[in-house]
Order: sequence, then structure tokens, then C-alpha cells
Amino acid sequence: MNPGVLGWAMVATLGLVVAEVFGGFLGRSVALLNDAVHNLSDVPALGISWLAMRWAQRPADADKTYGYHRAGTLAAFTNAILLVILSLWLGYEAIERLRAPVEVVESWMIWTSLGALLVNGGITLALVRGHSDLNLRSILVHNFGDALSNVAIIIGAIIMRSTQIEWIDPVLGLAIGLLVLYSSIGILRESSHILLEGRPHGTRVEEVARAILTIEHVQEVHDVHIWSLGGAHNALSCHARVPDMHMDECEKILTAIQKKVAADFGIEHVTVQIERAGLPATSGYVMPEPLRKV
Repeated sequence: MNPGVLGWAMVATLGLVVAEVFGGFLGRSVALLNDAVHNLSDVPALGISWLAMRWAQRPADADKTYGYHRAGTLAAFTNAILLVILSLWLGYEAIERLRAPVEVVESWMIWTSLGALLVNGGITLALVRGHSDLNLRSILVHNFGDALSNVAIIIGAIIMRSTQIEWIDPVLGLAIGLLVLYSSIGILRESSHILLEGRPHGTRVEEVARAILTIEHVQEVHDVHIWSLGGAHNALSCHARVPDMHMDECEKILTAIQKKVAADFGIEHVTVQIERAGLPATSGYVMPEPLRKV
């Protein structure tokens, strides 16, 4: 996705925040003000994600030998922490308003939320193509939540206009906070998993080791490590024991291992240490025991 999309989204979101702040004050709506603060958190989030996308395109260098693939993951982790803090604050403000309800101006809530829905809906549609990228998904989830909150505010304002029930406004504010908290915790869990060198989801260490054992001459696999660099970039390192053979034959085995794990598991960066069979194992094992051919 073109990083310029995030730049335009950031400008549109700033305009939306200004509109919702005015609408919230004039309409005396805590839900609208909470949504303005919620949208304000999108601005640094979009800025961080834009910077992360630019960094992720940079090639590897002498300092970042794997490249900058995790820039987006780091951005998602930062955004998620900000969203968790914000959602807790929104919940506190909503509870305070429940204790002391304030009469709101429903017309301001409706028209301001309609404009916000158009902006957030447009940003969400623009980001759908990048849903597989964790960094962009954090922004996509956030803006989709914004769009849903706009719909909820519009419905709530219509109900308040008909029934004069003022507690609907803070209840909506509390619901928006809970929605943000739920989505943020999932992104925080996944991004921290990648930053802590966790294995890619859906990939099992034992399955990868057994796949390597299907290659001719590979007699044992141990010290297997699999981790994600961010996005769809995964890496593997392992030790493979083979019979004593010429270096040319070892090169063929290495190539076969690389093709096997790339085709079956989508692992593109593979490092294999070839060891002669029959020597004692001295490395620590990721698996309880090294896998050998039966």
C-alpha cells in the first residue's frame, strides 16, 4: 500500500477531531467528546504507521542486518499501548457522566457523527487492502471501531431525542471505550509475540523438523528456532546431521531444505548448520529431544 494513503488519512482525521470537539461542546455530549479524543489518538497512530511503512521499505544495512520489517510491528505495539490507556480514560469519564447526567443537544450529535462516519468509513475502506499487515491492521481496526461508534452515537441521539433519556450518552461513551480496549489488547498480544521472537502463528516447530527429515540424507534435526520478522517475513535456523559426504552434496541438501520450508511453511530466511552424523549433540534443544528418522 502507498504510504501516501496514511498521510491523507491523517489530514482527514485532524479535520474530523476539530469538528467533533466543536460538536461535543456545543451539543454537551460526552460520547461525542470521547469520540473526538478517540479520533485524536489516530493522528499519532497514523503518523507512526506512515513512518513505519517508509522504514519497512528500507533495505538491510550494517546495523539492521535483517532490515526494518519490524518497524511496523513496533508501531502497532506502541499504538496498542496508547489505545489501552485511552480506553481506560474514556471509561472513567463515562462513569462520571453516569453519576451526574447532563442534557445534550441531539442535533449536534447526529450531524457531527454523520460527518465523522463518512471520514472514518472512507479511511477504513482505503486500508482494507492492507489488512494482513499488523501495523495497518491496528489502524484498520481502530478506524472500523470509530465508524461503529459513530453509528452508535447517531442511533443513541435519535433515541434520546424521542425519549429524553440522558444516560444513553455516557453509556455509549463507555461502550466505545470497551470496544477500543478489546481490539487493542488483541493487537498488543500479537505484536508483543513478534517482538519477543515468537514463532509465526500456524507454524509448529515439530512439523517443520519432520518436514526437513523427509529430505534425503538428513538423519537428525535439532536446535530448531523459528521466528517472525514482521509481516509475512519468517526465519528459521537449525542443525541437521548428515552422513560424511562431499561439500557439493551438502550444498544440495541445504538447497532442498530451503525449498521445502519455503514451499510448505512460507519461511524465506533459512540458516542450517550441517553436522556429521554420529557426533555427540552438545546444543540446547528447543524440542524436548532431537528428531531422528525412524
